[in-house]
Amino acid sequence: MSTETVETGGDPAIEVTVDAAEEALSLLEGEGLDTEEAGLRLFVQQGGCAGLSYGMRFDTEPESDDLVVEHHGLRVFVDPASRNYIGGSKLDYEHGLQAAGFEVENPNVVSECGCGESFRT
Repeated sequence: MSTETVETGGDPAIEVTVDAAEEALSLLEGEGLDTEEAGLRLFVQQGGCAGLSYGMRFDTEPESDDLVVEHHGLRVFVDPASRNYIGGSKLDYEHGLQAAGFEVENPNVVSECGCGESFRT
């Protein structure tokens, strides 16, 4: 299967805010990765008290069956299994006094644990 790329402007499976893209691109560059090829992998894994949790890491390139979404210069890689859980989500970056970090706003979530670290669809 070939990699599917979704450009901004359509109805992408994942939306990325400007803040999230700028923060991720800065981190990618800080790691010495080529932002033309490398990207942020967003995935779902088993874990947490609600059953599922989000994971993120940098990858040098997408896998052949990944969905590749590009927003504001950032490439986001999503594997087929994770896409079923996070399609239609928005990746944002929150700047706060007590906490800062990436957040996933997922319309598929039916419940979350009390701390907000895990979810159920």
